[in-house]
Amino acid sequence: MEFESLLYQKENNILRLTLNRPEVYNALDDKLTYELQDAFKAAEKDRDIRVIVLTGAGKAFCSGQDLKAISGIEKRSFIDSINKRYNPIIRAMRNISKPIICRLNGVAAGAGCSLALACDFIIASESAVLVEAFINIGLVLDSGSSYFLPRLVGSTRAFEIATMAPKISGQQAFDWGIANRVCTPETLDETVNEIANYYANAPTKAIGLMKKMLNKSTSSEMEVALEYEAYCQEIAGNTEDNKEGVRSFIEKRKPEFKGF
Repeated sequence: MEFESLLYQKENNILRLTLNRPEVYNALDDKLTYELQDAFKAAEKDRDIRVIVLTGAGKAFCSGQDLKAISGIEKRSFIDSINKRYNPIIRAMRNISKPIICRLNGVAAGAGCSLALACDFIIASESAVLVEAFINIGLVLDSGSSYFLPRLVGSTRAFEIATMAPKISGQQAFDWGIANRVCTPETLDETVNEIANYYANAPTKAIGLMKKMLNKSTSSEMEVALEYEAYCQEIAGNTEDNKEGVRSFIEKRKPEFKGF
């Protein structure tokens, strides 16, 4: 697919989505937010795509809302902007039945930080910085950050991050349980490729089901979770990947999963 502000590159069951506005640190304007929505819709429908890598071009991951793009607008509706531009992206990321890896290559600020937190697996460069910059312009968390932060770091640390906007380094993000991996800038691509290749060859259907299970677990009682596990296991147990997994175990070889 061709976009103006977003690179959409498919190879070996891996989709790499690159925010491509490096001159403004990949700040989010109308075009880029709508292109992200379209990209995730297309990725969900494409059976060949089994994992998505989300990153930014140049030095930054994403600096958040492009403030210059909205300067001069006197009566801007924040609720319309969030509901039409940002929330659909976050919902798509959490609902898509494929894992999303964040290649956190640089600063992720404001809504850009929310984009990173909405991913399933974060690989952070030591030079990366996460900052919930909303308070610096008198705004509150949006794009899912109020949901993700306390679940990742606890309520008291989330309050500090939200109200004081400290700059969280890649190493801190790893230490606090936000990032899954931290590495040097020089080894970032190698680490991302290793994890992406793992998921590109994993049982995609089962992973998609587990993503849904984990999403529901934060608001489910144990009995509900037990029933949903059984429901999802019935689906997973009838996939070709399950049959291949059992065959490979019996034959003492590495499984060759196809993603269905």
